[in-house]
Amino acid sequence: MSIEFGDLTTRIAGDGRITTEEILELRRLGWSDGQMTPDEAESLFVANETADSVSPEWCDFFVEALTSFVINTVDPAGYVDQEMAEELIARIDRDGHVGTFAELELLVTVIEKAVAVPQVLRDYALRQIEEAVTLGEGPTRHGELIRQGINAAEVALIKRVIFGTGSERPAGVSRSEAEMLFRIKDATLYEPNAPDWNDLFVKGVAQFLLGFAGHEAPSEARMRELEGFMADQGAGIGGFLRRMLTSKPDIEGFGSLLAIGGDEPDYLASLDDEADTASVLEPAEQSWLQDMLDADEELDDMERALIAFIDAETGETFVPRPGAGA
Repeated sequence: MSIEFGDLTTRIAGDGRITTEEILELRRLGWSDGQMTPDEAESLFVANETADSVSPEWCDFFVEALTSFVINTVDPAGYVDQEMAEELIARIDRDGHVGTFAELELLVTVIEKAVAVPQVLRDYALRQIEEAVTLGEGPTRHGELIRQGINAAEVALIKRVIFGTGSERPAGVSRSEAEMLFRIKDATLYEPNAPDWNDLFVKGVAQFLLGFAGHEAPSEARMRELEGFMADQGAGIGGFLRRMLTSKPDIEGFGSLLAIGGDEPDYLASLDDEADTASVLEPAEQSWLQDMLDADEELDDMERALIAFIDAETGETFVPRPGAGA
């Protein structure tokens, strides 16, 4: 770590203030040699923890700098290995919880931008969001106990985790993620939820059930082979291949997942009516859906909306067992 970088982060940690000028200077010093060292990364965590208040500019820098550190420090670049994932969790965890929104945003951004991350990192990030919703406290609640359903920030974070390139099922929804959506639905059923929540629940669970899957990232071993090939062939083909592997995939039948408007990608783009090859509710998915419907006391409006959506996509009628939800 450069002396100037260390002195600056020490001063920030000492007085609890982060000015715009200090952020600009940290940007200059942190990337002066093209990479961030472990000591520099640690000093940013300390500065973030001790700051009295943080600005959006600081959060942007904190997340950008540490995301680059996490996903590019270990070879092959773009992959987060088990050791790095566990170190990141250990660094930000406080008795099972993330302390600041900037740290939660860092977790989500790593999953969103990495080619692949270990399951432990995805599980930890989603648990933070789910517990914030169900317990009513955490970084997304500004540290206050507010039991008011699921808010817009939490909906946006869930979308980014389950559809990120480093997610369990890139550009799709896994079984564990669909079950999480059901748990949150049950916990917030009669609360004033964010407007996008119903859409995320219905279309997110439908993506799992109807088999819309994104492209899986190549394994670390395969990526090492590719990087060896790229080294032999020169930087031109290497750059092309990396752009191809790390670009956001499309979901067959869901159109492009890239932004339709604004900064946030529209992960729930309109279904393509012509893509009927995946629109089949297989017996195993029917059984899983029935089990989820049986888990609560009644067939609620969101479950009815999910069934109606599936019926429209498959052209068939799913009929819950008598007493489902009872």
